[in-house]
Amino acid sequence: MIAILQWTTLAVCCVVTLARLPCALRGENRSLFSIFGLMTLAILLSIEAPYVAVDQALGGMNIANLVLRFVIFAAIFFLGFRVARGFSADDALRLITGPVGIAVAAAASAVVVAVFLMMDTAGSSAGLSAVFAKDDRNAALVEYYGAAGRLYPAYITLALLPAMVRTLRSGLPVLVRSSAALLALGTVAISLSLLSPVIPPSLGFMRFVLNYSAVLCLVLGLSLIWLAKSLAKRAPKKQAGLT
Repeated sequence: MIAILQWTTLAVCCVVTLARLPCALRGENRSLFSIFGLMTLAILLSIEAPYVAVDQALGGMNIANLVLRFVIFAAIFFLGFRVARGFSADDALRLITGPVGIAVAAAASAVVVAVFLMMDTAGSSAGLSAVFAKDDRNAALVEYYGAAGRLYPAYITLALLPAMVRTLRSGLPVLVRSSAALLALGTVAISLSLLSPVIPPSLGFMRFVLNYSAVLCLVLGLSLIWLAKSLAKRAPKKQAGLT
């Protein structure tokens, strides 16, 4: 089930990224293409086989996991910036790009790097599963590392949540409200992922469900925004052709 969810999420991200490629080559909305590309790379690096291949090329010290964290940080920042501007959410934009947002990003990055350096990271393993299994100290550090890595994405998506709720209650087109609903669901999933350290081992699969569900919701939500804008641009042309 987990493998199916991983590869399905990767497939969706790849399809959406490739669909955006022609527009990006024409110089249209390259930021959206970058977001989808970063998300695709993040999912790729979360899957065992490609992760190990990349990490072995980097020295077999799980540097690929550190790269993954910062790819996620970059993707979630650009996503938050794009969505906040797209929904005219000035409050969210201030939280993302203002002093508080910068401080949260810097603090989360510093903690991620510091905890990574404290672990015995030898031996490539996706999700640092081999590091977790080494001893109690490394197991605890992996949990702290994961929590620090989830903090910034949760901050960005929670900053967007009020704007998504406002959009759901508005009279905007169905596609726009549907995109807001998906983005809100992604926000909830990312926020719940902060509870990963207290999820019992018997329900460990829920960590994967929350993480990949969040990515799917965010990617599909952004895709609906793109689709809604494309349809809105075509509508005046069709009306002009009928007059």
